[in-house]
Amino acid sequence: MAIQAPKGTTDLLPRESRIWDHFKRTAFGVFSRYGYEPIETPIFEQTELFVRGIGEATDVVSKEMFSTITGENLKTLLGGGHVKSNSRFSLRPEGTASVVRAVAQHNLVTPGGVPAKLMYAGPMFRAENVQKGRQRQFNQVGIECLGSVDPAIDAEAIIMLMRFYHKIGLKPETLRLLINSMGCEKCRPAYRDAVAHFLLDHESELCEECVSRAHTNPLRAFDCKKENCREVMKNAPLIIDALCEECKDHYAAVKGYLDEAGIAYIEDPTLVRGLDYYTRTVFEVQVVEGMGAQNAIGGGGRYDKLMEEVGGNPTPGLGFALGFERCILALEAQGFQFDEARVLECYVACVDPAVKPQAFMLVQRLRDAGFATDMDHQGKSLKAQFKVAGKQHVPYVFVLGPDELAAGSVTCRNMDAHDEVTLNLEKLTKALEQAALTDEPTALGDVITQSS
Repeated sequence: MAIQAPKGTTDLLPRESRIWDHFKRTAFGVFSRYGYEPIETPIFEQTELFVRGIGEATDVVSKEMFSTITGENLKTLLGGGHVKSNSRFSLRPEGTASVVRAVAQHNLVTPGGVPAKLMYAGPMFRAENVQKGRQRQFNQVGIECLGSVDPAIDAEAIIMLMRFYHKIGLKPETLRLLINSMGCEKCRPAYRDAVAHFLLDHESELCEECVSRAHTNPLRAFDCKKENCREVMKNAPLIIDALCEECKDHYAAVKGYLDEAGIAYIEDPTLVRGLDYYTRTVFEVQVVEGMGAQNAIGGGGRYDKLMEEVGGNPTPGLGFALGFERCILALEAQGFQFDEARVLECYVACVDPAVKPQAFMLVQRLRDAGFATDMDHQGKSLKAQFKVAGKQHVPYVFVLGPDELAAGSVTCRNMDAHDEVTLNLEKLTKALEQAALTDEPTALGDVITQSS
């Protein structure tokens, strides 16, 4: 049996790769209007970054990280030696910790300076149970804003996220936006203890994992998917009742900005997100129907203490991430179809092998002039070459044979209009040479008109 891609990974074939590229370009186009700039971080980092940043008790760190070891360090371990922490690496399970590390390392936020607004796109890795919409290698687009506690930044990010979803083709009525506040270091510890006590008081009614969370990460019990646990947690203490005055004011301001912008939202006091670094504002976007339990397609929140956790100076932050694969499923659920892209602008069909050298040079001239062009390299008949061009949705086919060459001409067929014109080969060559010298893109239709 031939070797296949590892379980939980997917090949992005040409069509899917084009959609992913469109997805990234659309996201960056929207985000850049809000002042965000691109950043790329390594696919792997020191494991300690994720342990300290995301939280050792989170499912991501305790169960799902892909950790790596070099051959040299493996020898050290097998020999009974100790591997230094800075030699232990993991594939990134999310993008925030890496971006925050980069901001701290390169001092991108200075005292009194403007916030660092950064956007990224790329693969993430989690050793999760594979299911529809949940892969072990998946693609995300995200943003991080470091350096501002202003609630307007929170609202701006949420508005920006919703604008992207609409731009990519998701209908507003198919989405719901959930928001909540997680409190801060002043009010959350007491609330966390209250939830832990609640879990222990209802130990007999909860699953084993939720009971264990009482000692490690009690707020994660709100995320349990087991129906009996969900029923029990409906009576658990709510963070909204435990917020300090500063957090209440911050939350109210975020909602006020969203109201002014006309952004519909649902307050969900059980929304906690899955990572330990969140403080105050958290939000999540879900698909209303068609995706079952895996209906979250993006979300994020504020993380005002994360920079300190990874060794940087105190710097407030906020960000979100959205999954490419989940968004595609959401689009499919509402019946959206991506247009078949035209990769080639023209095709040169060779009537006879005797004129292939001339056809080959015409292909090169078309490419040099900026037109995506291809030709047959398998000795196919003229009819078969037209079929190849048709399957690739090529708008123009140039036909070159012994008769055309003798007459100093080339036949151009418009595949959409189903008509043909005879072009002067010398004029066509000069028009293509001129197009190759200009900085501005030239329309192929203009070149054809000049050559007829």
